[in-house]
Amino acid sequence: MERLYSISEVSRAFEVSIPTLRYYEECGLIEPTARRGRVRQYDRAALARLAYARLWHHDGMLTLADPAAVMTSEHAQDRHALIGAQHAAVQERIHRLTSAAAVLRHMLDCPADDPLSCPVTGAYIHARVDATLAGEELPDMILPNTPE
Repeated sequence: MERLYSISEVSRAFEVSIPTLRYYEECGLIEPTARRGRVRQYDRAALARLAYARLWHHDGMLTLADPAAVMTSEHAQDRHALIGAQHAAVQERIHRLTSAAAVLRHMLDCPADDPLSCPVTGAYIHARVDATLAGEELPDMILPNTPE
């Protein structure tokens, strides 16, 4: 007979709270294999499904609703649409974080006592004010020696 794991064992092993596991059940991401009294029990197949859900939610950074859609999709095309949208969002976030890191690095390295007297920061601030007043899109801060 295959070993079953209690909800508390699964919670500890996967570092997921018991309420989160229950919520995963409500969303249809996992199902207990059995119950012993009121305690949910999971077999390895259920744990594999949990690991699959965690792959999409935790590692893939999908919202909690999306793993259910990915996991229940019957066609690769449907999965690819969801995954493609998430991939694009992650790439945009990487771009924004890379830009933020470059701005912060510049601000740390800038020797100016007043950031507005820095030629780079001052020019950016003034361009941003001008764009805001003109109702235009805000410019990105252009830093010297920064990869685009």
